[in-house]
Amino acid sequence: MKSEQRKRTLTWVANIGMAIVCLIALFPVIMLLISSLRPSSELMRTGISLAFDWSILNVDNYNYIFTQAGSYWTWYTNSLIISAVTIVLSLFFSSMVGYALAVYDFKGKNLFFTFVVFILMVPFEILMLPLFQMMIKVQLVDSYLGVILPMVVAPIAVFFFRQYALGLPVQLMDAARIDGATEYGIFFKIMLPLMGPSLGAMAILQGLGSWNNFLWPLIVLRSNDMFTLPIGLATLLTPYGNNYDVLIAGSVMTIVPIIILFIFFQRYFVAGLTTGGVKG
Repeated sequence: MKSEQRKRTLTWVANIGMAIVCLIALFPVIMLLISSLRPSSELMRTGISLAFDWSILNVDNYNYIFTQAGSYWTWYTNSLIISAVTIVLSLFFSSMVGYALAVYDFKGKNLFFTFVVFILMVPFEILMLPLFQMMIKVQLVDSYLGVILPMVVAPIAVFFFRQYALGLPVQLMDAARIDGATEYGIFFKIMLPLMGPSLGAMAILQGLGSWNNFLWPLIVLRSNDMFTLPIGLATLLTPYGNNYDVLIAGSVMTIVPIIILFIFFQRYFVAGLTTGGVKG
């Protein structure tokens, strides 16, 4: 009885501790949500804080975004298109490269993987200038492709898929070859479904990175109609006036796609984290 009571007490303590940690982690988001319901004048006077009149909360900022802020939804659409295409292409090509590095033996395999690891250690700021010069030569400046193409085969994704594919059962490949399956058929019909947890986890990470990417789109994109959401929101802060009310409400709206993405791939993400600890 004492052991059961002690176990129950420890469970309650752990749950309370985790609840406190969650509240601390969510506190900035809660403050952002509350601030998005405040008028601009109140934000300028007291800033983002709890010291304000709660009776003045309203949804005027969101009404403005949905009815008058036309550019905002253009930026939103651009970010959705770029992020969606980046996720799909990155998962497709990076998984193929990582899979090949894991299961096939070919000349230069170790050297190629060394290059992948080396690129992981190179800051993106060093690569920006040659990448931008390349975009100018192929005339992809101020276009979706100019933002997407350099991110299609991400070194971190290749490394991640390679490490995951090392744990795949190669016996299935041998059995499929005996049955006459091609190498592409083995990958798409047998191995790729087994890599589902890694695809879900990387979809979340790649989607989050692409959605929040600011520096590279800022360099490549030129016109207001092509801006992504991070760049567009940054343009609301000018020396001639700061639209903090629209900026904060717009920032709250940017969280929605990431939440949907995480909910959709959540079970794959969890499976990807736990697969290594389960022996089948």
